[in-house]
Amino acid sequence: MIRLLALVLLAIALFNFGLVPKALAGDTANGAKIFKANCAACHMGGGNIIIAHKTLKQPALEKYKMKSIEAIVSQVQNGKNAMPSFKGRLTCQQSKDVAAYVLEKSEVGW
Repeated sequence: MIRLLALVLLAIALFNFGLVPKALAGDTANGAKIFKANCAACHMGGGNIIIAHKTLKQPALEKYKMKSIEAIVSQVQNGKNAMPSFKGRLTCQQSKDVAAYVLEKSEVGW
């Protein structure tokens, strides 16, 4: 009986843990709209018109340690080098939505 209860609790915990990243990731549909309005001018199709090798494609995100919601949100909010800061223009949630969209698109090759 204890073994069955432990198994059920483990299954519930794993199910709930599996849902957390998606909930924290953001709304990709909203992220797509925000990306088109704020990011697409420089990053159309996952590219980068300013620094050609620093794209939003999976190999570049991995190489530059940008393949996480947190890293992308930080980049969007704080800017870096040629990229301006979007703090004050985008909320933290909007930045999370954009990050979720970028990661989703990078996984399917833009």
